[in-house]
Amino acid sequence: MTIELPETVAQYFTADKTANPKGIAECFTRDAVVVDEGNIYTGRDAIEQWMANASTQYSYTVEPFAIAEEGGHVVISSHLVGNFPGSPVDLRYFFILQGDKIAELEIVP
Repeated sequence: MTIELPETVAQYFTADKTANPKGIAECFTRDAVVVDEGNIYTGRDAIEQWMANASTQYSYTVEPFAIAEEGGHVVISSHLVGNFPGSPVDLRYFFILQGDKIAELEIVP
């Protein structure tokens, strides 16, 4: 099943599929915040480093399968499979969009 993602969110997942940390960082506003695994990354440089570390530490694929809106967030449910502890897992990505960029992202199980 294919779902229709907002353009910036689609760009985020496309950059993630190709292990492109810079491409992911460019999807965000300059002062964006990402919360993942209890860690907070603020700003494009920190977000790029977060993704660079994740893509070198683990091999994985992520496949969005559902979209919803909750309290001003675009919520994407995705199936993540890879060589990390607990694989496979379904994660929810809570995006706050600002114009054509991502202002906030929280990833939760």
